[in-house]
Amino acid sequence: MANFSKSSVPQFSVDVYQNEYLPENGREVNAIVTVSATGGGTVGSAVGAPHLYTAGQSPDAAVAIMVDCSGSMDYPPTKMRNARDATAAAIDTLRDGVHFAVIGGTHVAKEVYPGSGRLAVADAATREQAKQSLRRLSAGGGTAIGTWLRLADRLLSSAEVSIRHGILLTDGRNEHESPEDLKAALDSCAGRFTCDARGVGTDWEVKEVTMIASALLGTADIVADPAALSADFTQMMETAMGKEVADVSLRLWTPVGTAIKFVKQVAPTVAELTGRRTEAGPRAGDYPTGSWGDESRDYHVCVEVPLAGVGQEMLAARVSLVIPQGDGSVQNLGAQGLVRAVWTDDMVASTRINSQVAHYTGQAELAQVIQQGLDLRKSGDVDGATAKLGRAVQLANVSGNADTAKLLAKVVDVVDAAAGTVRLKAKVEEADEMTLETRSTKTVRVKK
Repeated sequence: MANFSKSSVPQFSVDVYQNEYLPENGREVNAIVTVSATGGGTVGSAVGAPHLYTAGQSPDAAVAIMVDCSGSMDYPPTKMRNARDATAAAIDTLRDGVHFAVIGGTHVAKEVYPGSGRLAVADAATREQAKQSLRRLSAGGGTAIGTWLRLADRLLSSAEVSIRHGILLTDGRNEHESPEDLKAALDSCAGRFTCDARGVGTDWEVKEVTMIASALLGTADIVADPAALSADFTQMMETAMGKEVADVSLRLWTPVGTAIKFVKQVAPTVAELTGRRTEAGPRAGDYPTGSWGDESRDYHVCVEVPLAGVGQEMLAARVSLVIPQGDGSVQNLGAQGLVRAVWTDDMVASTRINSQVAHYTGQAELAQVIQQGLDLRKSGDVDGATAKLGRAVQLANVSGNADTAKLLAKVVDVVDAAAGTVRLKAKVEEADEMTLETRSTKTVRVKK
């Protein structure tokens, strides 16, 4: 079991990487914003300042584990057993004091442990009781994931904690509720808890699982072999137990005449945040980033500035980190970065692309062309798929994204990686194609 013993206050920092020089008539400013949290040991409270805790005290967290119990989980029979074992491994990884529940999901959601609309508090006794209750996890019924998420939300919201997290496992398509019902559930749960989603086997829909993780600011992945579930669940729970500050938002303030064109996370995965902006006072907006432990993430911010003459300069945007409070106020995490614009007639200066911006622009394109290439392949457009996946191989090669390059090589035969020359493989294992699609948004950090 993971023990948590840090007692230092986590420190957030913001670093901005950009080429601030614009040509005359230039209006678009691009910057990579690196946000880092180091030191650990606190939890950001939703109703006040962060408070310290050490081993033996109750961590400010609650977790709901949602396990697919639809009929397909019995094919093969070992799949359900692997799911029980994985859930038991996750329960063993809970820290003492963490609130938790186990949900069995079919076309309805059922409380498996502790029941009666409650959460249990993790200790040796409740962990053992929870593992015993997993015997009640049996396969039968349909799949309506929105009902699982809504039950998780009800249970998690009953705890007076800041960090609320879900772990969701499915092996099939969401066939017993409409796409609109699932989206409504995600809209209802967004901002209330984060959720990691996993698809086991190869009979589930990648876009459904990645949509769940994206909406709830979690991770998505495939576990093609059910025997690997326990290791994956343990890793997910360890990561969840390492989260210490909840509900952090990237706040962007811009002066009069400027506009935010887009904001996206670009490392460790690509995630679009532009449409998630909530207004935060005059010329300021907040972009949710979820919960943080000891980690670093990169964001691409694009700002449109008004026209200005050569020699002029301006602040294009100010970046800070805040935790919105229930009463409308915010807790400022004390980290800030500035995005600048300077107009010049020096062509060398204004046309130089910052290495960080160039790298992550390529990584975002890599994720996009993989998705497009796989969709074209499924529709039978061989030439279109070959062109897109060839471009993906080229981008992975340039950026040094070796993991993605290996996944691509299972779908295409690479003739010339540098040129992006490939041939589609005649036969591709379904698990390989789904793995490439699910992990297409994973990026590598820029080479120093």
